Amino acid sequence: MAKVKIGFVPAHREPFDEEWAVNMKQRVLDALKSLKNKNIDIIHPDTSLTKNGLVRNDEDAEKIINYFKNEDLSGIMIGAMTFGDEISAATVAQSFPDLPILLFSTKEGSFTPEGGRRSDAFCGTLSIGSALYRRRIPFIFLGNVFPEEEKFIRGVEDFARTCRAVKRFLGARIGLVGPRPERFETCAINEFPMIEQFGQRVVQKSLVEIFNAAQSVKDDKKVKEIVEEIKKQAICEIAEESLEKSARLEIALEDFAREKKLSAMAVQCWSAMQEIYGISPCISMGRLTQKGMMTACEVDIHGALTMLVQHAVSLEETVPHFIDWTIQHQSKENVFLAWHCGNAPFSLRAPDSKIYLRSHSILGKSLGEDKSGGVAEFKLKEGEVTLSRIVEYDGQFKMFVTTGKIIPSSDNLRGSWSWVEVKDLDLLYRTLLQEGFTHHASMIHGDFKKPLTDFCQFTGIEAVVL
Repeated sequence: MAKVKIGFVPAHREPFDEEWAVNMKQRVLDALKSLKNKNIDIIHPDTSLTKNGLVRNDEDAEKIINYFKNEDLSGIMIGAMTFGDEISAATVAQSFPDLPILLFSTKEGSFTPEGGRRSDAFCGTLSIGSALYRRRIPFIFLGNVFPEEEKFIRGVEDFARTCRAVKRFLGARIGLVGPRPERFETCAINEFPMIEQFGQRVVQKSLVEIFNAAQSVKDDKKVKEIVEEIKKQAICEIAEESLEKSARLEIALEDFAREKKLSAMAVQCWSAMQEIYGISPCISMGRLTQKGMMTACEVDIHGALTMLVQHAVSLEETVPHFIDWTIQHQSKENVFLAWHCGNAPFSLRAPDSKIYLRSHSILGKSLGEDKSGGVAEFKLKEGEVTLSRIVEYDGQFKMFVTTGKIIPSSDNLRGSWSWVEVKDLDLLYRTLLQEGFTHHASMIHGDFKKPLTDFCQFTGIEAVVL
């Protein structure tokens, strides 16, 4: 599980009630203690750094900037404990231009015996928001809350998920293994907008190099360990040689990822893989994804980026399945088959489903069963899911985001698959087509629509949300 550090700026303005501000800050910290279970740490000034651990002027801003610079922050949270000083708050935000900003105000307590206000926090938050807007600093507003409200705690957790995704996405290195399939123009990309807008890098590796590396693996013990680990989890219907080749391919790809410090990769999974190396790489790709190296099919670089973002917003607690938005259910309304050849991580298996290691259900017929072994076929577990897809046209990126749920099924289908029910499948399909989205998507268990939408705001990506 990834650790996410959020810098907390408790904004205060004199002469509003300082005791109220101190108490409110403590209430915020107490409310967020539960997030430590998700490896989310709140970094804040204490009384040794600023007066009462609050931020009220330029001197405080300078101190907290220097303090935050020594921490590996993923985002900054500005909260108005009282009216809040907009200049110091905005100065802190401006000093960290690559970090997402969350803004919130605290609700007013009871009036003083004289009828006066204790904090007037929302009024001050308007000033802070104006200062951020004037400086063109993107931010999201959580709301006007008391810290104990579920809305606040969930909002900070969602923000941490967004921060993790932004941090993983900006500057990402994506491995490109082999050329895209010749007839799949849909997987073509322009690297330059990725470089210019996100500081990303596509790291290329030829299939020949990967095949040579796989065949040259000298650690027979490690190969055997991988084979035995796979066989303990699945029913093997392919040759032992195919399993060994899968293990060697996994090692070669993992070595490539480690050597080049990759964040994700996309692999040419057919047809040179089968014709030359003699297997389908789906098992290896699913296992790499399970280990945290998101691995997309058919050299789909934008698909790999989508997987990376989804994995990040889950705080690496679960892994996605790289799918096709394939067949509409023959009898059930608003249900489609989320499917791919056999690349799903084993951890996504439904409890009532077994994993079968087989030859490719499509390519086996044309390339030969003996050359296409290496797919893992099973049904995915039920539950709520988020479906996403990143595309780019003319230098402009956009991300499709929607939610659905995997429903029960007694079908016996090939590949790694699930039936997904959505609110309006006709609208989903129409939006995909009319907005230029492609046949691949990333699907992950859980509802991450909010943090993914906020991720788009901080990266300048257009969010297309259903």
